Amino acid sequence: MALLPQEIIRRKRDGAVLADAEIEAMVRGAVDASVTDAQIAAFAMAVFFRGMTMPERVAFTRAMARSGRVLDWSGANLPGPVLDKHSTGGIGDKTSLILAPIVAACGGFVPMISGRGLGHTGGTLDKMDAIPGYVSQPETELLDRVVRSAGCAVVGATRDIAPADRRIYAIRDTTGTVESIDLITASILSKKMAAGLGGLVMDVKFGTGAFMSDIGDARALARSIVDVANGGGLPTVALLTDMNQPLGRSAGNAVEVREAIDLLTGGPKDERLWEVTARLTAELLVIGGLAADAEAARVKVEHALASGAAAERFARMVRDLGGPADILEKDHLPAAPVVQPIAAGRDGVVAAVDARAIGVAIVALGGGRIRPEDGVDHAVGLTDIAAIGEAVGAKGRPLALLHARDEASAAAAEAAIRAAMTVADTAPAQPALVAERIA
Repeated sequence: MALLPQEIIRRKRDGAVLADAEIEAMVRGAVDASVTDAQIAAFAMAVFFRGMTMPERVAFTRAMARSGRVLDWSGANLPGPVLDKHSTGGIGDKTSLILAPIVAACGGFVPMISGRGLGHTGGTLDKMDAIPGYVSQPETELLDRVVRSAGCAVVGATRDIAPADRRIYAIRDTTGTVESIDLITASILSKKMAAGLGGLVMDVKFGTGAFMSDIGDARALARSIVDVANGGGLPTVALLTDMNQPLGRSAGNAVEVREAIDLLTGGPKDERLWEVTARLTAELLVIGGLAADAEAARVKVEHALASGAAAERFARMVRDLGGPADILEKDHLPAAPVVQPIAAGRDGVVAAVDARAIGVAIVALGGGRIRPEDGVDHAVGLTDIAAIGEAVGAKGRPLALLHARDEASAAAAEAAIRAAMTVADTAPAQPALVAERIA
């Protein structure tokens, strides 16, 4: 059987089921550069349209996970389980920044391998890069040391962890091949399996800001991830959560870090953001054997937040990874020079939000990437975002506060945000925040 990249691409384009060897050859070529960017893009497009069988997904995920170093915590004598959480992406989703230190405060260890922004959604790694001095992609030795000392490390994959995914991920971002259950499953789980986890909770989004806007598609993705993960020996539970509006009151990079720190330190707490975070965290404590059931787990989660133990873990993580030691006491995050309210066009309540359009507007501000090599302006974004059902007015509460680099980009973003948020006399009923649990 030919293992030439173009032949593998042709077979998948024509709907063939690829052999393990063919899949492994494509993944190996992504690492050693024997497969070009154009061939990776073509392969991803063929998979996007033709799909993969479950055995193909398992083989692709396994090949990606084994494309570099696989961490092994079994000899580390950690006094608790190694756990992690992953989200399929959304707008304003900073749950990872809150969940990781809470799990650490409850006795777990979280080597959270995160990604950069993908398409219209924000990336956890870009948020952490907003913290001055923070080493978001540490060498494996530093990652190991910080996980031991702080209990958590929210970082990107080191150069030797799932290197195939890093290249394929960047190409998918700019070639219209993001929304593929097969590619998303392999991308997520390859990094998680390579991290040597003992348990995983998945936050699979649905709604206007999600990659899988339809709840049925989101359910299929969650089922795929849970089946592939559990089949590979990684205990996993998924929650389907609503992304029909930004999660929390901010969307951007530095502004989301500020909101997470505020929540950890007893400041304003957006109820939707906290409910999703608490539910995910509780699931993880049960998976890891740190709580007997969801009710007991929720008590531990609330205590870790209220006692300040989670905030202390976050501060220790930032310090140990090169960031400011006083991150909880002093604002070291970059600020945009232009901050202005976005007034509603009329009095009423927010009735609907095109969360994807908000994400696209933030990318256009510089808060995300159009090309893989683009930099990110960590200061731009939105704060004080009005939620669906909340009253706004032409001269009253604004739709949001806009943080921009200059007046021109602010004007363009303001028009886009205003178009993305529908104001009416009443708001329709919203879907359940956590719609379903899949195990």
